Amino acid sequence: MTKVQKTDAQWREELTEEQYRVLRSKGTETPFTGKFNQNKETGVYTCGACGEQLFSSDTKFDSSSGWPSFYDAIPGSVEFKDDSTNGMVRTEITCTNCGSHLGHIFDDAYDQPTGQRYCINSLSLDFKPKQAEDKNV
Repeated sequence: MTKVQKTDAQWREELTEEQYRVLRSKGTETPFTGKFNQNKETGVYTCGACGEQLFSSDTKFDSSSGWPSFYDAIPGSVEFKDDSTNGMVRTEITCTNCGSHLGHIFDDAYDQPTGQRYCINSLSLDFKPKQAEDKNV
């Protein structure tokens, strides 16, 4: 059971229509359109629904898939569920805090430390940049 418990009406009120379609209805955004696909800033990616920290920018890589890709998640932040929709067999990734759909995981990142590609919708994410270090030190 997730920690955040909200009604469907509450989610609809808090999220944009597109965020709701992806995060709560398990949709997928069009590839190469997401705001975080090409983001190269240092920081932490959080759940777009509840703010839970999910991925460090240190694990982000360019998979050329059209979606933000990571080779690992922050421990305990995501859950994996079997997904056999649309005639495919894959593994869905959801936020452990609120249960929102994030994307899918694939074992095709052969050049990454874990060999895994967490393929995530930008609409499922928010981003908190790392605070600038004190430049006088």
